[in-house]
Amino acid sequence: MEENQFLTFNSSNESFAVDIQTVKEIKEFSSITIIPLMPKSVLGVINLRGNVVPIIDFQVRIGKEKSKITKRTCIIIVEIIHLDEKMEVGILVDSVSEVIDIPQEEIEKAPSFGSKIRNDFIKSIGKIDGKFIIILDITNVLSVDELSVVENASMAIKE
Repeated sequence: MEENQFLTFNSSNESFAVDIQTVKEIKEFSSITIIPLMPKSVLGVINLRGNVVPIIDFQVRIGKEKSKITKRTCIIIVEIIHLDEKMEVGILVDSVSEVIDIPQEEIEKAPSFGSKIRNDFIKSIGKIDGKFIIILDITNVLSVDELSVVENASMAIKE
């Protein structure tokens, strides 16, 4: 029985999961440097051990209201491949829940209807204790077009 590990988090009263292999670390919310002329979902950047890391507001990215910052607000640092290079991106979420194992037979492909977020953001649906959780396709959530804008801005900051 093959199990897959996922980090679960909450955003706008819904639970989501990302493959634990993409997660580098989880940080408490701290100040973000705002960069002008960014897409709405890009809050700005943080300095993570000398690296400029863009921060995406997950709620805005999925078409909801801007996140309200609370004491449970976290930034999940994920690593994605963009233009054949590894890139770290932070995702602002309401709270992080836990790392869970979902057996392969409890993971189904994403339905083509009924979701409140774009279908290309959903990798699959996991079933845990009779409840469903959306497993995100993190590469699609952090769209290449937006990342290019952010990458260009972060290069400008480094220079």
